[in-house]
Amino acid sequence: MNQYDFVVIGSGPAGRRAAIQAAKLEKKVLVIEKGTRVGGVSVHTGTIPSKTLRETALNLTGWRERGFYGRSYRVKQEINADDLRRRLLITLDHEVEVLEHQFARNRVQQMRGTATFVDAHTIEVAKEDGEILRVQTKSVLLAVGTRPFRPSHVPFDDISILDSDDILEIKELPRSMVVIGAGVIGIEYATIFSALDTAVTVVEPRDTMLDFIDKEIVEDFTYQLRDRNMKLIFGQTVETVEKIDGKCRVTLKNGRVLMAEMVLFAAGRVGATDTLNLSACGLEADNRGRLKVNPETFQTAVPNIYAAGDVVGFPSLASTSMEQGRIAARHAVGAPSHEPPQFFPYGIYAVPEISTCGLTEEEVIQRNIPYECGIAHFRETSRGHIMGLDSGMLKMIFSLKTRRLLGVHIVGEGATELVHIGQAVLNLKGTVEYFVENTFNYPTLAEAYKIAGLDAWNRMGELKVEKIERKAAE
Repeated sequence: MNQYDFVVIGSGPAGRRAAIQAAKLEKKVLVIEKGTRVGGVSVHTGTIPSKTLRETALNLTGWRERGFYGRSYRVKQEINADDLRRRLLITLDHEVEVLEHQFARNRVQQMRGTATFVDAHTIEVAKEDGEILRVQTKSVLLAVGTRPFRPSHVPFDDISILDSDDILEIKELPRSMVVIGAGVIGIEYATIFSALDTAVTVVEPRDTMLDFIDKEIVEDFTYQLRDRNMKLIFGQTVETVEKIDGKCRVTLKNGRVLMAEMVLFAAGRVGATDTLNLSACGLEADNRGRLKVNPETFQTAVPNIYAAGDVVGFPSLASTSMEQGRIAARHAVGAPSHEPPQFFPYGIYAVPEISTCGLTEEEVIQRNIPYECGIAHFRETSRGHIMGLDSGMLKMIFSLKTRRLLGVHIVGEGATELVHIGQAVLNLKGTVEYFVENTFNYPTLAEAYKIAGLDAWNRMGELKVEKIERKAAE
């Protein structure tokens, strides 16, 4: 029987980071992956494909240059699904190659097949050719990820009624589309297709979208979407989805009927835990297939079994999943791990991008913290003029008492890159003075930090303590 120190089920961001971490600590590690290639959802159907699709759409449409050349500007006149797929395949091949090399370099063993528990220390792997292997291990990490939630009342046909996995395989670009669900995935795809000039309607049962993002940022974002003729229908539930004469018909609870060439159902995901035979090791998943873990160690109710990544629920980001995997692996093999930084960034790769780190204005009010905001618009920066940006904003929230930065929120081109400056200042407990006194490269979009810092500083007034200290020194 094959003996291992650490077995990882799933090779997405959490699984691969955990496997490499344990291997670096000289443990014998095995990664079990049921897909044909390593990388998990993140590489094959989630993060990487949707971001590649976004980049391709923006490049081929000439979206970024429309500020200069008008809305009718096109780089390529006729864009089809093959154009989008071509770039995707190249990107995926590169990603898989890098991962394979990482595993080989760190001597991580791999196995293809479906894993099921026999008990807490024994796992059975059913390979594609029918062979069944048993492996024994000291500890296990479940990094199986999630798959799209597919309710029974939606007649998925993988051609015109699709989930977020199928959307990558479309044969033709639709002229019209209804997106059900205004979560991160729904909004990303809705805005990408809107940039490709598809008429998009988004239906969301809640009254708002992206609740965890600062309201002011969501308002600016919503305005931009409506400005380019996207329809956003909030507070409405979908009653039925039907296929009639090659068209899709979506009926809402209030009786409104929407017709479109394609429907994308993006209302939630479920943990891929149903094939693991969890009961054999004494674990139970919730109704959405997710596992409960200790938030500091990522241990499940069974001490030698850990879980990380999307399968443990919020925040379900590739970046946080990697960190969770690393912490779980260190704990599993008995290596101490440092306290993770308090604030991590969220990135939503819609068109335009949204990124945020730290507290929202709503959370600051909730906690009764006296605060002040600073706002900068990208059109106020010289770089923004050069790029032809007429939208995009950066917002920072500072404590009036300590003058420390509490949160940074950005919507607009390059938001996901820009946010890291604010994140560094947040985690290092920097104050408004940092942005006022620091020199930024010119012309850059990062200059918006200085503008927003000055905006807040103008309202907060100068630091009084300095004057007192100066007098004392004299």
